[in-house]
Amino acid sequence: MMHKVIANLGDKDPIIIETGHYAKLSDGAVVVRQGDTAVLVTAVVSEEPLQDIDFMPLSVDYREQSSAWGKIPGGFVKREGKPTDREVLVSRVIDRPIRPLFPEGFFHDVVITALTLSADDKYDPDVLAITGASAALHISRIPFEGPIAGLRVCRIEGKFVANPTYEERQKADLEIILAVSKDSIIMVEGGAKEVDEEVFANALYFGLEAGKELISAQEELREKVGVPKMSFEGIHLPQEIKDLMEEFCTERILKTFEIQDKRERKENTSAILREFIERHQIPEELHFKVGYHYKKLISKLMRQKVLNEGVRIDGRKPEEIRPISIEIKPFERPHGSAIFTRGQTQAFATVTLGSPHEAQLVESIYEGEVFKRFMLHYNFPPFSTGEAKPWGPPRRREIGHGALAERAIEPLIPPEEEFPYIIRIVSNILESNGSTSMATVCAGSLALFDAGVPIKKHVAGIAMGLIMEGERYVILSDILGDEDQLGDMDFKVAGTKDGITSVQMDIKIKGLKKEIMIESLMQAKRGRLYILEKMYEAIPEPRKELSPYAPRIEIITVPEEKAMLIIGPGGKTVKDIKEKTGTTVWVLEGGKVSLTAPSKSAIDAAKEIIENLIRDVEVGKVYEGKVTRVEPYGVFVEILPGKVGLLHVSKMEGYVKDVRAVFSVGDTLKVKVLEVDEQGRAKLTNMGLDDSRRSSAAERGTRNA
Repeated sequence: MMHKVIANLGDKDPIIIETGHYAKLSDGAVVVRQGDTAVLVTAVVSEEPLQDIDFMPLSVDYREQSSAWGKIPGGFVKREGKPTDREVLVSRVIDRPIRPLFPEGFFHDVVITALTLSADDKYDPDVLAITGASAALHISRIPFEGPIAGLRVCRIEGKFVANPTYEERQKADLEIILAVSKDSIIMVEGGAKEVDEEVFANALYFGLEAGKELISAQEELREKVGVPKMSFEGIHLPQEIKDLMEEFCTERILKTFEIQDKRERKENTSAILREFIERHQIPEELHFKVGYHYKKLISKLMRQKVLNEGVRIDGRKPEEIRPISIEIKPFERPHGSAIFTRGQTQAFATVTLGSPHEAQLVESIYEGEVFKRFMLHYNFPPFSTGEAKPWGPPRRREIGHGALAERAIEPLIPPEEEFPYIIRIVSNILESNGSTSMATVCAGSLALFDAGVPIKKHVAGIAMGLIMEGERYVILSDILGDEDQLGDMDFKVAGTKDGITSVQMDIKIKGLKKEIMIESLMQAKRGRLYILEKMYEAIPEPRKELSPYAPRIEIITVPEEKAMLIIGPGGKTVKDIKEKTGTTVWVLEGGKVSLTAPSKSAIDAAKEIIENLIRDVEVGKVYEGKVTRVEPYGVFVEILPGKVGLLHVSKMEGYVKDVRAVFSVGDTLKVKVLEVDEQGRAKLTNMGLDDSRRSSAAERGTRNA
């Protein structure tokens, strides 16, 4: 039997959540609809827990199939392959808010699958999938401390709008995806065009209020069809062993907090655990449980030290930022490069400039095939954390961090009319101890300046943390990896000196007050401005000249109806231009023509050829042309590339009895255009043009006549 509930978001189409009709063998399955967009979300749990793991084994897969919006996939195979970057990113925004809401010690495999069944031209299925994942878990037997709601908030012409249409989103200067519970913001992902902190905070709490309808709808659905939650054991350790561990390890752990080096600190904390196990002869079957509770003890001590003493595990004060060093152009051949180091986090970014035909083709659910002219790719090799592992293909984390950094910088990228290059940033993390995505933003901005890309401002990023116990809290600037794992918030904020461009936030506690959120944003702003100051000291403005190794690109505009003349039959003309000048010609839409060459002189030579190709023949004008054909009644002269006129015998200078005796194919002569007929054919004369050149044989022929 099918059951459904309805939630309203302002003046938009209602959101409908249905269950009981599809995928009934799953532990929980719902279809979430808005307009003609519909997503099926299922939740399935394993019967037995995984052994000897200390993390929640959650898998989330979001899938979009072209059939959902009435299209056939591109490419040769004509079927969906590995997940696209968008599918990976949506999977992450579903995963991040629900992962902290499983109870501690629940280690059963949980698999969430979201499949877009239908997609219209109004509503994006991504936020519907977040709500769907929550609803499927909430009505199922799977323990889950929800529900939560997923929604998109945009600011359009100064007003906040929940779940705007695709068309409305094009006008927005702020766009964020939120996951909210009844009384708390759980997750934020999005970007803006340099908005201030107060506007951003207001957007968050607008979304928190708007999401309450979706929360109520899920509660209503559970009342109708919900089943009892399953029980689980968790990881229990005898209290006497926990007490013994706390007594033996506490002072030793506190001393490790004084160690600045991440690797040395980790080795020391591991040595303390080994010593405890050996000294107290802990049975082998309890080693995993002891290790699990040892990590909890480290977290507890770290949090107490921050709350009670205002001192962090590397000795910094809460608002203190690690030492920063910057290298500009450490290597010559990349078109732009920079290394940004903050503490033990180090990012090496390069900028590569390319021609328009090197843009990335992306299939969009609502725009179809689009070309992407700015790309940022983030790589996280295992050596950056000191791990002896092979470097595999990009994982979800790398795709997510790259998208976050790309979104931070993209609002500053100059328009194509101003800078016609395709721009690719690659960030390789060389050392990792927290906030590598924000280091990527900084390194990427510095590399753009080094490459001479005319962006008007630097962009910097900082990761904020939070330690909160009851009413007591401390906000941390520039968090370490350990502070991310053991703290209550990971809040990444990127922007310029004038406002926020990108955010990503995950909160592990309930009921974060608006005052704390605003305080976090203002502390992040102070940190960002400090980092920006260092960046401007290193390179205050973009270089005036591009790298000598970068291609030269110019885009010219020609009459659209003449673009085919530049291409030529079968592309012959553009090939000829490349052979003659070394310039690659790419004819774009709207009469735009892209010219790419190793030097400006090569581009100028190609421009001259193109200008001649599209130039109209003018009556009364004198041209120097070549004879292409000789007939008894006259000669045909190519006066412009592809444009041939007839010099009739009657219009030739002097009396010519035998045209063949006077003119030969290949002769160069000056002619004047008398008229152009309706078919575009020019009639020529060379009368009165004393410097017309003829062969000596031709001149003799005239005298003999």
